[in-house]
Amino acid sequence: MSDHTRDEIVELPIDGVLDLHAFAPRDVVAVVEDYLAAAREKGLREVRLIHGRGVGAQRAAIHRLLRSLPAIEFWDAPESHLGATIVRFAGRDET
Repeated sequence: MSDHTRDEIVELPIDGVLDLHAFAPRDVVAVVEDYLAAAREKGLREVRLIHGRGVGAQRAAIHRLLRSLPAIEFWDAPESHLGATIVRFAGRDET
């Protein structure tokens, strides 16, 4: 087994669901920003970010980032007690 370094590149499937539990808290905002850019480029309309419940620090950091990004809408997932946020890219067709 190899040691993971902070600068190691991790390939993520861009499938519309990003579970952030595997990432260090210091990396979460950057991971979300990169993932959203890749999802938009791939043509996805909506993304689910799973940040967990806890004390709400990850959710707050992610929501601050989302408020700063253009052309998106976001809200707590209907089952938000599980700790997820839905992001929808504005301007995409409903098809």
